Amino acid sequence: MSALICGSMAYDTIMVFQDRFKHHILPDQVHILNVSFLVPELRREYGGCAGNIAYNLKLLGHDPLPMATVGKDFGPYAQWLACCGIRRDYIRTVEDSYTAQAYITTDMDDNQITAFHPGAMSFSHLNDVPTDAGIRLGIVAPDGKEGMLQHARQFADAHIPFIFDPGQGMPMFDGEELLKFVELANWVTLNDYEARLMQERTGLNPARLAERVDAVIVTRGAGGSLIYAAGACHEIPAARPNAVLDPTGCGDAYRAGLIYGLLEDLDWVTTGRIASLMGAIKVETAGTQNHSFSLEAFRERFRENFDYAF
Repeated sequence: MSALICGSMAYDTIMVFQDRFKHHILPDQVHILNVSFLVPELRREYGGCAGNIAYNLKLLGHDPLPMATVGKDFGPYAQWLACCGIRRDYIRTVEDSYTAQAYITTDMDDNQITAFHPGAMSFSHLNDVPTDAGIRLGIVAPDGKEGMLQHARQFADAHIPFIFDPGQGMPMFDGEELLKFVELANWVTLNDYEARLMQERTGLNPARLAERVDAVIVTRGAGGSLIYAAGACHEIPAARPNAVLDPTGCGDAYRAGLIYGLLEDLDWVTTGRIASLMGAIKVETAGTQNHSFSLEAFRERFRENFDYAF
């Protein structure tokens, strides 16, 4: 029994502009903006929330099932998943679309200009949550709006517990829609900014939100995370990274740690620390699916960080 990971699969094209945008964008001329940035440094990464979470959960020894809609250009990504031993049973190809793609240009001040093409992600509602695949739990991560709403209902109707992870998809939903997700979900995970936005749209802070679900998890980057569950708030420390290279995908790595803890029936204190260490390991490597480790090495690093074993 494993987890169904509903979310996006995407290509991330990352370019580095070896200067600063502020030297080339004139504030009083933005209404006639016409600029070109030379980007000699470029890399193409495999990404998307479903792909990233599945990759990290596989590293932890589980057999994740990503569910996503992809485009006619998905071939290289499919080969990568095969190399990683990640199943593609619930990945549907939309032949007349491209896989979702993000084009990210970063300058020397770490400012970013991003163009995002949703492509096949917009057809995520073509996939249905399978009810006969032995799925123990699921996650509804950022995806097409209609697909996210549909998959949450299908998980609930099938009595499959799931995590609601609105992430960058949160702006698509109003307060009423967000409360409906909370009503259907078992767990909610947010970063600190998303938690503030959730409170603004629903009127519920994390503690009050936790009264409606089994737990609310709020990540705070280097500040660790908070897990509100059963009337308590567990403060989870951040694990120590060996280097800080690229925060992209750390949230997805953290969520894979949460899913691992839930699948293993671990307590929240341990689950949160596993998730924290997953985020720390990811930040040490550029790209979202380029880090690796053995489970034995992970357990040892966990002991070094938190002074006990799991």
